[in-house]
Amino acid sequence: MRSVAVVSPGKLEIVEVPRPVPGPFDALVRTECSFICNATDRKIVEGHFPGIEADRYPVLLGHESVGIVEAIGEKVRSFKVGQRVIGGLNLEPGDSKFASAWGGNSEYVLVRDHAALVADGKEADDVYRIMRTVPDDIEPAAAGLLCTFREVYAGFSDFRLSGSERIIIFGAGPVGLSFVRFAKLKRFPFIASVDPLPEKRELARALGADAVYRPDDDIESAFTAAAGGKADAVIDAVGHESIINRALGLVRMAGSICVYGVVSSDTIELKKSRAPYNFNLFVHQWPTREAEAAAQEPLCEWLRTGELDIRPFVTGTYPLERFAEAMAATTGSGAVKTMITYR
Repeated sequence: MRSVAVVSPGKLEIVEVPRPVPGPFDALVRTECSFICNATDRKIVEGHFPGIEADRYPVLLGHESVGIVEAIGEKVRSFKVGQRVIGGLNLEPGDSKFASAWGGNSEYVLVRDHAALVADGKEADDVYRIMRTVPDDIEPAAAGLLCTFREVYAGFSDFRLSGSERIIIFGAGPVGLSFVRFAKLKRFPFIASVDPLPEKRELARALGADAVYRPDDDIESAFTAAAGGKADAVIDAVGHESIINRALGLVRMAGSICVYGVVSSDTIELKKSRAPYNFNLFVHQWPTREAEAAAQEPLCEWLRTGELDIRPFVTGTYPLERFAEAMAATTGSGAVKTMITYR
C-alpha cells in the first residue's frame, strides 16, 4: 500500500509499505480521507518535533484519518465491517526501514478496540480511546475533521473554562478558529481573536469572534473597553513563549494563560512583572484522551444541526500522490485544514 514518509527532515515521499495485518483486537480500515495537522505534521517534516529525533527517520506520517472497516480480529466487539471509523494509525509500519510518526496518511490503517481490551483485562493504551465509529449521517470530511475538533473541544475542560469567561485567542489557524467557533456555540460572553493575517481575522469574525486584532494593536486597551474588563483567559493557540508573555499583561487578577500545542523550546521564560500577582498557567501539549473521546457526541450534534459548518475549515483538497504539494499549501495565508483523498 502507499503511505506518506518523511524520509529525512524536509524530504517527503510516497512509499510502498506492507498493508497492516489486524491482530485479535484490531480492525483493518481502508482510508477515505485524511487531514494534515498544520502544527505536528509540519514540525515532523521539518525535523524538530520533540521526541522524534533525526536518527529516527524515515518515518510514516499522519494522525487524522477516517475510513471504512474491511476486516476485524476475533476479539473485536466495538467495530463492524462497513462502519466508518476515525483515529486509525500505523504504529508498527511492518517494514524495518520505517519508524512510525503515527502513519495515518496511509491507504490502510488499524484501529484497536479499547473497550474489548479493557473487558478482557488487557493493557489498553489511552490512544485507542479515540479510535471510534462515526454515525452514518456524518460525511467523511466532517468525520476526519473530528480528529481536530475533538481535541480542541476537550481543551476547554483542560483549561477549566466554564463558558462564563471573556477570552482572547491568539492564532487563527485550525486550532484557534475551532476555539472561536466552539466558544461562540458555548455562548462565551466575549470572544476576541488575534492574528497577523487580515483574511484569518475576518474568518474568525465570521465564525463568531466579537472582536479581532492584529498582534501589534493595543489589545489591552481595545479589549478592556469592548469587553468591560481584562480577559478572564487568554488562549495561545500557537504554542510560543512570546505569546505567553504577551498574554500575561492581558489577563485579570487570577486569570488564566492557556497554552495549546507543543512548545518547541525546552524552557519557557516568564516575564512575570507583566502579569497580575496571581495567575494560572495551563499547558496542553498532548490530548487528554478521555475528554477527547467524550467530545465526539456534542460535536456530531452541532454538525447535524448545521451550527458547525466544515466549509470554512476545509481550504484545500489533494489526492495522496500530491501530498508534497498539499503540505506546501498549508503555509498559504488562507489555509486552514488541507484534506487528502484516497482512491
